[in-house]
Amino acid sequence: MSSSNEAAAPQSTSISYEQLTQSWPAFEAQILALLETLDLADKALLCDHVALRVNSIASADALRDTFSRVGKIISDNIINGRTILIIELDTPLTLGQFSIACVELPYPSDKVYPQEGWEHIELVIDSKAKDCDTLSQDLLALCPKLSALLPSEQAAEHVPSSSLGLNSQGIASLAGIKIKMSSPKGDKERLANPTIAFKRDDVCIKVHPHGIKAVIASEQVFEC
Repeated sequence: MSSSNEAAAPQSTSISYEQLTQSWPAFEAQILALLETLDLADKALLCDHVALRVNSIASADALRDTFSRVGKIISDNIINGRTILIIELDTPLTLGQFSIACVELPYPSDKVYPQEGWEHIELVIDSKAKDCDTLSQDLLALCPKLSALLPSEQAAEHVPSSSLGLNSQGIASLAGIKIKMSSPKGDKERLANPTIAFKRDDVCIKVHPHGIKAVIASEQVFEC
């Protein structure tokens, strides 16, 4: 493992694979509730992977060993200066209607997470977006309700909530959701994959145009 990871890693009590298994139902319930709030629950989207958060190299190493026994590492890449593993599971995880084949295991950075464990899922939508602005427009076309959260060309026109099928209660349900737009890219990736993240409490849903296996394939093209 890289020396930068070793120098930056904070000390923390390790989280085990057994604890992850036990906490899955609670994580699933939170994610399903957030999907419903965002109006993404019935859009037949692909959930390409689920991501963990750990605060110590000890946790990451132990989970790497365990997940390697129930799947195989298909990507070992450096993103934003830290190692991130993608493990394809022998038996996919089930979350509501989703069958999730891959787990993302990032090694720690200098950020200390308030809670280790399951942190977010990532959804793939039908989009050719190469930047977050275009992705935002494509996501709004799929879920007009998100205009209460996402910047759009129509925002300046102050579109009334009634035209979007929203009432005051519907708008209130979106309160407390934080949005982040980014374009994370690994050292070997050639594929632009802008991402919009919706976070509420301890869980997050990320949306992007390309699945994790397409991103990994772009790494292999880079190596050729």
